[in-house]
Amino acid sequence: MVTFLRPALISVLVAVWSFGAIFPANAVETAALHAILIDTSTGTILMEKDADVGTAPASMSKIMVLYMLFERLADGNLTMEDTFAVSEKAWRMGGSKMFVGVNTRVTISDLLRGVIVQSGNDASIVIAEGLGGTESNFAVEMTERAAELGLTNSVFKNATGWPEEGHVMSARDIATLALRLITDFPQYYAIFAETSFTYNDIKQSNRNPLLYDFPGADGLKTGHTEASGYGLAASAVRNGRRLILILNGLESVQDRTREAERLLDWGFREFANYTLFTEGEVVDNAPVWLGAQATVPLVIQDELTLTLSRTARRNMTVKTVYQSPIPARIEAGTELAKLVIEAPDIPSVELPLVAGADVERLGVLGRLGAAVSFLVWGAVTK
Repeated sequence: MVTFLRPALISVLVAVWSFGAIFPANAVETAALHAILIDTSTGTILMEKDADVGTAPASMSKIMVLYMLFERLADGNLTMEDTFAVSEKAWRMGGSKMFVGVNTRVTISDLLRGVIVQSGNDASIVIAEGLGGTESNFAVEMTERAAELGLTNSVFKNATGWPEEGHVMSARDIATLALRLITDFPQYYAIFAETSFTYNDIKQSNRNPLLYDFPGADGLKTGHTEASGYGLAASAVRNGRRLILILNGLESVQDRTREAERLLDWGFREFANYTLFTEGEVVDNAPVWLGAQATVPLVIQDELTLTLSRTARRNMTVKTVYQSPIPARIEAGTELAKLVIEAPDIPSVELPLVAGADVERLGVLGRLGAAVSFLVWGAVTK
């Protein structure tokens, strides 16, 4: 039996720590060497370019440092008021700096802002040494934790993203980590939207250009070295939709800003999330053979939402597929059918439908009457 339903847009809302979901064939192009744009609600990849290539991530690798520090804060091993000591190594570190003082102690609260807002290499080393004893030891811990989080193309040699042979992350790994950070630690994520921070009487502005004039932008981290080019891990929310964009390998600050704004605007403009069924909703009613009820409700177990372009939406087809009639006795929760969703530029999606109620089998006389009715009229009756 095939039953066609109204056109709709569907995807199971599942954990999307490792993105591998639908993405459209007509995706926009980008000048970035590596890129990925994801709708986090459904895990839908709106566009990607060489997203699994491990490349120099520059300061975007500091997201891993922050994730591991957030873990310690969340489990109560540290507080925002705790302090870490500043070594001479951290104090001497070049590049972007928080300007910590050698042989001083800095609160976790200040170190977080030193990394997030000021992209301080010195602050990153202070955190690494505070958590791992040495920066090199902490880099090993970062690599091990990354593997546990499902980051398959990430190896860390230091805590700053400073150019070093073998220090790599892929765009997909950075996106996966960014979503984990946002989802796992909402209590700390607001720091990423802070536009300035003053330490040692030195005020610095957040390097994320989107925070100043891009609607909905609230994170995360820029990156730049000669080896990596200009990169950005960005996230923005509009009308309840969060997009995560990772770019790397651009030629200038201006290119990075323009590409980020253009791709996020495109993702919000050209795609939308559509919900067809809520959790436990009846999708269809299937005829029952020799049952105490003539039909059994077919129920979807999870909320179903899909991110699709407007064009794909117009050509969406959704159908239920099952052998009809379904013989009694039926127990609630038994898988009876499949929901099949098809649309241009996406793979076919199949989802199970289960019985929404028990259906007892008719007694002997009832079954006899039903059999006679079927032979005479060719229809299933109670």
